[in-house]
Amino acid sequence: MKNTLKIIARIRSAFPTKFGIPRQSGLVKSLHSRIVFEPEFAVPEAIRGLENFSHLWLIWGFSANLSTAWSPTVRPPRLGGNRRLGVFATRSPFRPNPIGLSVVKIEKIEENSIVVSGADLMDQTPVFDIKPYLPEVDCIPDATETYTNLVKKSPLTVKIGENLLSKIKPELREPLLEILALDPRPAYQHDAEKTYGFRFGSCEIKFKVEDERILKVYEISD
Repeated sequence: MKNTLKIIARIRSAFPTKFGIPRQSGLVKSLHSRIVFEPEFAVPEAIRGLENFSHLWLIWGFSANLSTAWSPTVRPPRLGGNRRLGVFATRSPFRPNPIGLSVVKIEKIEENSIVVSGADLMDQTPVFDIKPYLPEVDCIPDATETYTNLVKKSPLTVKIGENLLSKIKPELREPLLEILALDPRPAYQHDAEKTYGFRFGSCEIKFKVEDERILKVYEISD
């Protein structure tokens, strides 16, 4: 049995860093990314029949997680960083094996790449495998969980001037507004005076959150 995973593709997305990335796949449905196959796997035969499916599972690596240590318990940021849960009861990147799992929607299939929407991945993230999503077995209508009830928040109201929004490429404007409404700040940081910033596409986005309800964008620069 082989002990290593091959990188079959890499994601090209609008996120050069981790900050601002949606916390789960499917949260920002208007956000498009591209799966670009490595030369060895960029063969049409490998994706023959994929047009019969609407969604994919992506199995990928936490490439930005430089820590090699793991702990049986972690502090999920969405719980304020103060409550410990078992690592296998969370989707923390600090795992024995730094592997992630995401569902994305297929938008367009090309010869050596696939355009998808709803991804939660940083640019250049390595992809180890893709598998078709099968709704009749992958969707379990009566599945239950209570975790999201602990972290569920109402969307923020986003205030951004048209002069600032016009600096963003047209195809990225709606995804940016959705990302900001989800509150990209770390859950344990709630300083109303603090200016936060992250890179999105080719721009730096800077914002503050007022009264935990209104996110105001102050600056967008190259």
